[in-house]
Amino acid sequence: MAPRLPPMPTPASQPLALAAAFAEAHETPWTRDPLREPQRFGVHHDDPPPWNRLRGPVHERGPCSGVVWQHGAEIASWGQPGRSDQTFSVAKTCLALLAGVAQARGLLPDVDRPVAAQLPGIGFDTPHNAPITWRHLLEQTSEWEGSCFGLPDQVDRWRKVAHDPRPAGGPKGGSRPLQAPGRYWEYNDVRINQLSLALLHLFREPLQQVMHDALLQPLGAQDSFRWEGYDDAWIMLDGRRLPSVPGGTHWGGGVTVSARDLARLGQLLLDGGTHQGRALLSADWVRRMGQPTAIAPFYGWLVWLNPEGRLFQGASAGAMFMQGAGGHMVWVDPELQAVVVTRWLDPAHQASFIAMTARALHGT
Repeated sequence: MAPRLPPMPTPASQPLALAAAFAEAHETPWTRDPLREPQRFGVHHDDPPPWNRLRGPVHERGPCSGVVWQHGAEIASWGQPGRSDQTFSVAKTCLALLAGVAQARGLLPDVDRPVAAQLPGIGFDTPHNAPITWRHLLEQTSEWEGSCFGLPDQVDRWRKVAHDPRPAGGPKGGSRPLQAPGRYWEYNDVRINQLSLALLHLFREPLQQVMHDALLQPLGAQDSFRWEGYDDAWIMLDGRRLPSVPGGTHWGGGVTVSARDLARLGQLLLDGGTHQGRALLSADWVRRMGQPTAIAPFYGWLVWLNPEGRLFQGASAGAMFMQGAGGHMVWVDPELQAVVVTRWLDPAHQASFIAMTARALHGT
């Protein structure tokens, strides 16, 4: 069921309209046609060769778009909120949601169990990798070592992303010495892809199908959704050839979804995993997703956090953020009872947009 829309604008909606207009005026500089201008789209260009190339599909994108929901109702929209576009690292949070589905189904009873003990033979069996748990993967503290579908973990070592408050430690792709699992936090897309592969082995069916059946369809998702893998990222499982999808669009592929359907996922988190009286995720799982990682308190289980309200100023200290390169954000704010989604907003102007929107929502 689509969220209800207010019948007429109210005085409080004017500041929100200004925030939406601000977003539309500050679209990401990325090209709208990556097939024609590949050098103006994506983040793979920053990788050391030979890994600085696409391995999966990319698509034409829409304009800067978004929605604002408060108390479960849509109170603002702009651009093309029903258009499905690639969403880069917002897909990471989708993996955390699917891990919650696995937990609810009894497939993942203990996040502190080593993955190798549950799924031997899929890349966790070396002495260094054997202690890695599901928790480590969800926190991005696994320090997993190896190659996943031809991409070595080293390509994302020393990676510095926008919301990481720590200074850069070294050159991206450098041979940083690994620490024991759980001892170091690093935003590493190869390790995220290894988590996705492990979840595929848990569910034993394509993650796109699990995501649709377990979450999007019950939430009433209305727009096209797909989760695409790299051209060569396929495995044989139970006699079937299945795609292992990436947790982002770093090297192409990933989740293609609309702003409104992302808002539905954000609303599910805001409501503690329950939709229309049905628990799609356990409330405990949602709570644990939002708990700070001990060695990286700005991060939970594949979501960004806002400790003491400092990282995303204007948002509440209890807010969670799904973030993706190119200007994708799903902001879930319990204090404001709001979900805010942006697509293709220039990250240089995200902080101003958050501050404007927070002021508007405090007045609604």
